[in-house]
Amino acid sequence: MTEPIRIEYGQEREQFGDLHLPSGTGPHPVLVVLHGGRWQASSTLQGIAAACASLAQGGLAVWNVEYRRLGNAGGGWPGTWEDVAAATDHLKSLAAEHALDLDRVVSLGHSAGGPLSLWLAGRHCLPASSSLYRPDGVRLIGVISSAGVNDLRTAYVRNMGEGVLNDLLGGGPDQFEDRYASVSPPDLLPYGIPQLLIHGTADTMVSVTVSEAHLQAAQESGDSAELVTIPGADHFQIRDPASPYWLPARDAILRFCQEAASVRA
Repeated sequence: MTEPIRIEYGQEREQFGDLHLPSGTGPHPVLVVLHGGRWQASSTLQGIAAACASLAQGGLAVWNVEYRRLGNAGGGWPGTWEDVAAATDHLKSLAAEHALDLDRVVSLGHSAGGPLSLWLAGRHCLPASSSLYRPDGVRLIGVISSAGVNDLRTAYVRNMGEGVLNDLLGGGPDQFEDRYASVSPPDLLPYGIPQLLIHGTADTMVSVTVSEAHLQAAQESGDSAELVTIPGADHFQIRDPASPYWLPARDAILRFCQEAASVRA
């Protein structure tokens, strides 16, 4: 197992990612990983780096993405989503050199990264008039949200993260309906690909009911979706390889990626 390769996908300081490559010659299935941290500049991709290394040992090429966050110039609306899209689409430039299989790309987001991951799955549903629409973006075959803040409208109403949605999107849905319609994951359903939700039952930061609600909405839209709950796990243990709760989360992620690829084939 080699050290991750740091690669820039844009000109801004935060526009880079760490590519963890598995052993073997490939072509490798790809997992795009989006870290959480309330979309704050103080939280970086290092918080999920150990999990990325563990998943790469499971046979995935893991693209751990950094992106502009609140406190960075250009973070929030629309820069955060522009970065997530640009980083994912940059895989096209990396595929040949690093033996990446772009027909087997799944995204995974933890916490605040969860809705970004789901947005990647649904961004092809945006109208062409949207500033975030890209007709030639990398298409996913599956999407994972781990302890994700999966509904930004509900998060705003519940004042989750001490009102951080005001900073992230400039205000609430009543003020910026178009913004919420463009990036809140339930608004873009159905995505047309399988979804996996992972949540610890002891999570006091993002309640498991958030994932349960998204599961219902996804299934009612016609998408294939499942929820894996991990009894006793808190918000961070399901992304921490030092925790006994990581193993069931890791197993679910690797299984899902393999199954999504099988469906694609």
